[in-house]
Amino acid sequence: MQDCVKPEQKTTMPAIFFGHGSPGNVLENNQATSMWARLGKELPTPKGIICISAHWYTQGVGVTSSENPKTIHDFGGFPAVMYEMQYPAPGSPELAAKITSILSEEGAVLDDSWGFDHGTWCVLKKVFPKANIPVVQLSIHSGKPPSFHFNLGRKLAVLREQGYLIIGSGNIVHNLSVMDWGGRNSCFDWAKIFGDYIRNAILNNQPESVINYAKFGPEAPQSVPHPDHFLPLLYVLGARTSEDKVRFETNYVEYGSLDMTTVVLS
Repeated sequence: MQDCVKPEQKTTMPAIFFGHGSPGNVLENNQATSMWARLGKELPTPKGIICISAHWYTQGVGVTSSENPKTIHDFGGFPAVMYEMQYPAPGSPELAAKITSILSEEGAVLDDSWGFDHGTWCVLKKVFPKANIPVVQLSIHSGKPPSFHFNLGRKLAVLREQGYLIIGSGNIVHNLSVMDWGGRNSCFDWAKIFGDYIRNAILNNQPESVINYAKFGPEAPQSVPHPDHFLPLLYVLGARTSEDKVRFETNYVEYGSLDMTTVVLS
């Protein structure tokens, strides 16, 4: 009698948007970083990670292709120990090739000059501290509208089914020019109004409301004076599937104008 062989169970990886806040979080054990560490223990181990960070904002679509990406210390005014930190996770030329193939119509190109900026490594150092999972960064094309970034996320969604974790790293509300440096636990009214609008749109699966965030009202330009930290969210929402459940972690604002919300789709 022939033995029955069970088919291999397919695991669709989550897609996560991290509200990464200050690079200094990497030195802290706070509400956000504790949650990041917990998520790392809860998640199934991914085959690799695709990260869209607010801090690789370019002309064109770049994909890191180095086997050993460098750790980039793209910040100033922090303790010296932060400039000595490394996140020695491997890259993945194989994954980079997959991404450039999927995004060929958008002109995606391999890039061996970039590495892991702080939007990537300051988060992953808490989530996956062993740095043993391959990571590839995807740059944000600065010359394209929000719908472009959402559609890239839709194309990348297939990689979730292949065991890859898609993450975006930025902030729903990110306005450094008006931050209340003396009030870490403060929240401006307009920041809450805009954050609630975006969270409700995500809960109700209304991506068009997120894509068209600039039309919301006067709170939008206050919350998103520059799109670099907001756009990574659209990649994650683009990668959303009909089976995904959504939950929000660390739903709070720091310094008046820095929304730390993390969005988990799984």
